[in-house]
Amino acid sequence: MAILKPKILILLMVIFFSGNFAAQAQADFSAWLEKFQEDAIAEGISQGTLKEHLENIEPIPKVRELDRSQLSHKDGSPISFGEYLQRMVPDFRVKTAREKYSLNRNLFQAIATRFKVEPAYVVALWAIESDFGRRTGSFPTVAALATLAHEGRRGSFFRNELMELLKLIDAGIITNPEPKGSWAGAMGQVQFMPSSYKAFAVDFDGDGENDLWNSLPDALGSAANYLSRVGWRDSGGWGQQVRLPKGFKLSKIGLDKVRTQHEWRRMGVKGIKGPGSEKAAIIVPDGMSGPAFLVYDNFNVIRRWNRSNYFALAVCHLAEKIVN
Repeated sequence: MAILKPKILILLMVIFFSGNFAAQAQADFSAWLEKFQEDAIAEGISQGTLKEHLENIEPIPKVRELDRSQLSHKDGSPISFGEYLQRMVPDFRVKTAREKYSLNRNLFQAIATRFKVEPAYVVALWAIESDFGRRTGSFPTVAALATLAHEGRRGSFFRNELMELLKLIDAGIITNPEPKGSWAGAMGQVQFMPSSYKAFAVDFDGDGENDLWNSLPDALGSAANYLSRVGWRDSGGWGQQVRLPKGFKLSKIGLDKVRTQHEWRRMGVKGIKGPGSEKAAIIVPDGMSGPAFLVYDNFNVIRRWNRSNYFALAVCHLAEKIVN
C-alpha cells in the first residue's frame, strides 16, 4: 500500500476540511434563506417575486471580504483622514465636479429652488458616491444584501434592507429585472439603500418613475430631497477647521458636546469664523494629534446619509472646493 507523503496528506486534509466548511456554510445560508422567505411572505411579498429573485442565490465571498476591510490599507491598518481625503477629493475630481456643476446649472437651480439645498453638496455626494454616475456598482443587490444579512457585522440592518428591496420590486417601484449596486446594497447614481429609496426617491423629471440609475434629475433631486427631509438648513454651512489650545481635554470633544462659537472661543479654540451665536461641536477624526473641526447641524445631516466622519468631511470639503 502506498504511503502518502506528509505534504500531500496535509494538502488533502485542507481540501477535505475546506470542502466541508463550504458545504456547511451553504447549508446554513439555505436554512437562513428559507426562514427569511417565510417572513417575507408574512409581510406581503408575493411568492412570484421571491421565486424570481431568491431562488438559487448564493452568498458572495467578495462582499464578505469588503465588509471586513473598510477604511483600511491592504495590510489591515486603518487609513488616516488625510489619506482618505486625498483618495476621495483628488484634484481631478474637484475639476470634474466644477464642470458638472456648470454643465447642469439649470437642473441644479431647479433642485435648489424646490428643496432649499445648496447644489454644491448634491454635486459632492454624486461625485463621491458614484464618480458622477460612472460607478453605480456591479454586485447583484439582492444577493449582496442577503450575504450581509446572513453573516455581516450588521445582520439585522441588512436583513431589513433586503426586505425593503423586495417590497419595492414587488410593488413595481424598482423595475430593473436584476438591480445592481455596491457591495453593501446601495443603488443608483447617489447610492441609496432600499429604505432610503422608499423614503426619499423622487420623480424629478416627471416621467412616472423614480429611476436613480438612468435619470440624472431623479438621482440628484432625490439626493436633495433626502438632505432637505432630514433637516438641512439652507445656507447654514457645515463647519470649519480650527486649532485647539495646548492641553485641550478630550472629554470636551464629540458631536454631543455642543456649545456656541462664543463659548468655544472663551475655551481657547482658535480660528473660529462666525458671529458667535452658532451652536457647534468639535470633532478630531484622527485623534488629538490630528486636525480639529468645528461642525454645525448640517454636518450631522450629512452623517445621516453616511455615519462616517471621514465621509461627511470629504463631502463638505469637496462642496467648498466646487464653489470656491
